[in-house]
Amino acid sequence: MEKRALSDRELERIVKGFANHRRIQIMRLLEERPDLSLGQVCASLRIGLKTGCEHVRRLAIPGLVAKRDHGRSVRICLTPLARDVLTFLRKLE
Repeated sequence: MEKRALSDRELERIVKGFANHRRIQIMRLLEERPDLSLGQVCASLRIGLKTGCEHVRRLAIPGLVAKRDHGRSVRICLTPLARDVLTFLRKLE
C-alpha cells in the first residue's frame, strides 16, 4: 500500500511537534530506551513532570509518540514517523 502525500498543514503540524530541543531529546531518549514511563523520561532528562507531560503531549498530537496506560504510569514509545524524523535530523547534524 502506498503512502499518501501529506498536506502542507500536516507537515507543519509534524515540524511544530519536534521543533523544540527538549522534544528532540525525548525522541532520542526513546530511540535508545524504548517504552519508558513518563516519570523515567523526566528523571533521565532532569525535567519536571508537568514540563515532561506537556512536551510528550506536543509530540503525541502529530503522532510522533504513542502513549499507553500501564497501571498507574503512562508508557511512551516512538512511532515510525518519529523514527523518520530522527533520521532526517541526523542528516542535518
